[in-house]
Formats: sequence, structure tokens, C-alpha cells
Amino acid sequence: MSQIFDERGNAVPVTLFEPKNRDEVSVFKEGDKVKISGISKGKGFQGAVKRWGFKGRGQTHGVKHEHRTIGSVGTSFPERVIKGKKMPGRMGRQRVTVKNLKVVKVDLESNIIAVKGAVPGPRGSLLEVRG
Repeated sequence: MSQIFDERGNAVPVTLFEPKNRDEVSVFKEGDKVKISGISKGKGFQGAVKRWGFKGRGQTHGVKHEHRTIGSVGTSFPERVIKGKKMPGRMGRQRVTVKNLKVVKVDLESNIIAVKGAVPGPRGSLLEVRG
């Protein structure tokens, strides 16, 4: 993520990226709205509090060593874990699409496009840009 300054001197957060083909830069104009898809950053194995936003258990009243656990996993009937139960697991590294990003600058000589805002994935990852 970088920044450029608008005509009033305000900093605008932008993401700069370089398409593989030089012809693809000329397709976009300043002010266009685009959708950018990519693989999000992987976060590894995470608990339910971080992964799903669970509240966690109480900090007092007899709770020991279980402050960030999910508590009960199911009921006494049907005596199994229901499919789709939100539980700890691997987080991130999924396809994400960010919509309505504005093209701020197109540099044909340097083959660079500047988009206002953040795009999914780590630096250097492959992105799909659609107009």
C-alpha cells in the first residue's frame, strides 16, 4: 500500500500493481471502477474467537484456562456435531473479490496502475482485474 496526493494535498491510500502484458494497462482509464480478485493472506490455524468473532468465556466466576474456548459443541440430541459448525481451523488463503475500487492513475510508460484502497493477498501475488 502506498499513497499519492490529490489536488487539495490530501493523502489518498493506493495500491500499485503492474500487469503482465503492456496492452492491459491501456484498457483502463482514470476514474474507472474495477473489481479485483485474488487469494487472501493465510493466517494459519486460528481459534474461534479470531476466526468467527465468538465472544469467549467469562474472565472470572470460576473460569480457568478456558477464556477463549468455544464452549459447547452440540446438544445431547442428536449426539453429534452438526455440519457447518463454526469451530477453530485454518483461516484465510481463500479467493476474495474487492468491488468498486477506483482507478486513480494509469502510467503507460511504467506499465503501472494505481487503485484507491487495498487489494487481497500478500505483495507480489497474482490479481485478476475486471472492469
